[in-house]
Amino acid sequence: MVKKYVVSPHGGRGAHPDIASALRAAAARGRAARVEIAPGHYEERLSVRGEVEMVALGEPGSVVVSRPRGTVLDTLGSVVVRGLVLSGRDADAGVVDCHAGALVLDRVEVRAHDGVCVHVRPRSAATLTDSQFRFGRVVFAGSTGQVERCRFIDSADNALAVIESARVAVRASRVDGARIHGVRVSDAWALVAECEVTGTEKAALIADTRAELTVEDCRVEAVHMAALAFVEQSRGSVRGTRVTDAENGILVASGADPSVHGCVFADCRDSGIHVQDAGRGTFEDCEILGAGNIGVLSTRGGAPRVAGCRVTGGNVGIAVTEKARGRFTGIAVLDLTGVALRVWDESKAVFERIRVERCPFGLETRGNGGTTAELTDATIHDFDMAAVAAVGQSRATLKGVSAERGLLGFSAGEEAQLHVRDCDVSAVTTGGALAHGSARLVVANLGVTGAQSFGVCVTGSAYLDVAHSRFDDCGATGMRFDGSGGGRLVECSVTGTGVTAVQHNGRVDLATLRTTLPVVRIAEPAAAPTSVVNNYYGPVFHHAVHHAQLAWNNSTVVQQQTNDND
Repeated sequence: MVKKYVVSPHGGRGAHPDIASALRAAAARGRAARVEIAPGHYEERLSVRGEVEMVALGEPGSVVVSRPRGTVLDTLGSVVVRGLVLSGRDADAGVVDCHAGALVLDRVEVRAHDGVCVHVRPRSAATLTDSQFRFGRVVFAGSTGQVERCRFIDSADNALAVIESARVAVRASRVDGARIHGVRVSDAWALVAECEVTGTEKAALIADTRAELTVEDCRVEAVHMAALAFVEQSRGSVRGTRVTDAENGILVASGADPSVHGCVFADCRDSGIHVQDAGRGTFEDCEILGAGNIGVLSTRGGAPRVAGCRVTGGNVGIAVTEKARGRFTGIAVLDLTGVALRVWDESKAVFERIRVERCPFGLETRGNGGTTAELTDATIHDFDMAAVAAVGQSRATLKGVSAERGLLGFSAGEEAQLHVRDCDVSAVTTGGALAHGSARLVVANLGVTGAQSFGVCVTGSAYLDVAHSRFDDCGATGMRFDGSGGGRLVECSVTGTGVTAVQHNGRVDLATLRTTLPVVRIAEPAAAPTSVVNNYYGPVFHHAVHHAQLAWNNSTVVQQQTNDND
């Protein structure tokens, strides 16, 4: 049977004048105890042992227990605290220190000025419900816990730390204004569900050091850095979570590999999804809205797998840079101010079933020969510049790509290689495909319809190899070869009412061309005259010279003359 003890600062029949005396009486009896505390302010340290319940008799918050320094409540056993305010300062061990056993804090407020609110130590357990924790952090170290409907306010550190193999579930709670992280999980396991986090100075929710973090149906807003971060080989999943106004929606790095499904990353100041430094991750059915810089970024060795996502608004849709990788399937990229897909600097990317609409550029590749991109089953519509542009020494492969309503379909420049197969270009204001510089453009089964200028064009010393392709209703010419560029045509046709079928420089094989339009040989411009310039260092004499005074490459010259008759 539970023994009841009453505490009243004003005394009374059978009442204890302070909480500590009631706890001593309960400990001496050695039975389960219930300590009922009248409203008031009690300045004392409480050590609770055994099976004890402490309850405020008034409304929650009517009983305040505090100390000028150090721990206010330490527990060992099965302890329940209801309705109290516990306030301390410089409590490095915790205003509430759970040494062992099971602790329940219900409708409790803990204030830790320059310290820890609650410290749940190894091999112990704590349940926190409908409580508030101000200024300090709550730490689960090697312990277990349940946190429900709690609020963490203005923590000077991490609001909630789950470390050293602890296991904690956090539900329907809120974190406001943590100085570092909202929830940090390090070498531990945590579930964070139906929670809100706002105003943190670093990542709102972070898993590090091989941690496992599961995030479900949460909201993260107005944080200074990443909303979610998985680093240092951590794992876990994120589902149904919405991020608004963070530097990065989610950051994955240093070998971490989370699974992210059905999330929204809105108005992120830098990127929605950011994967770097050997980070990986699977991202499915997510939306990235209005990213300030890049919707999805894989950089410095990142290697994400992205499927069924949608990138709308912002600058760049998907960027793979600095020796990174990525596979992107079933992506829609809409209404950007820059490039939809970017592959740079020795990176490798595979794009499948991509839809790009109302972006200046579709796919852009740039870098050395280790930079490669594959684009398959894609539509690129209403682009301002080029649907695909490859430059540098990069290599791009297109298969089943449709480009419609833009300036230029496909372009390869400098020393790039562009391979195009089973693609079509229509309603472009310049042309279907362009090779310039010393690029190589290899085309098979390309259809160009309604280009206002040319079907394909070669300039500089570029090379074009085109087979089984058709060019219909091009405004000026089906194919044009300028400069020293050359190529090969196999089973191609040019139809329509354009001015010419082919304008060429004599460096292209036209044997299998089918057309009723004229084929015109372009006269090459005459070679510029050769000028020989001899640059001699010093004077050059063609006859004998006597009594000369010479100087060159001098900033000051002093001339002296002598008379031989003197």
